[in-house]
Amino acid sequence: MKEFEDIFSELQADMISICMEYVEDRADKVFVYASCEESMISSSFFYLINNKYVEPHKLNDALKSEEEIFDVSTERQFMVLNIIGDDIEKIEELCKEYERDMPTEMKLIYDVKTGNFKASYKYDLVYTHDDIKTADDIADEWFEEIKNNNY
Repeated sequence: MKEFEDIFSELQADMISICMEYVEDRADKVFVYASCEESMISSSFFYLINNKYVEPHKLNDALKSEEEIFDVSTERQFMVLNIIGDDIEKIEELCKEYERDMPTEMKLIYDVKTGNFKASYKYDLVYTHDDIKTADDIADEWFEEIKNNNY
């Protein structure tokens, strides 16, 4: 029988997998931000391609001239976000079922070349207690932080 950790890991792997599908397996690193606070679910994702950090709608900005362009249609982006959202909901159900704390924030980093996977979690409220910031603001801050530090 599968244990909590196995199912939790599979759901995280699914988030990475759908992001890899979106980028046609042509990224060096994948970054996924997943948030669940007070029943508000939010997510975002971005990539490192050819030494450039790019958000999903700007994938083609990172390509070299000879590389085939990506389909960055809004429909495809929403498809990815919907699947990540479903995975977050499944993690929430899993945590309830096993009586575990649900992370309010998950930051997932997958290094395609090495196969290295890193995840960090927060369990405190990150933005719902803030009058101004939203989950999107937090995700944008993480993107800038990673980009500026050349993670």
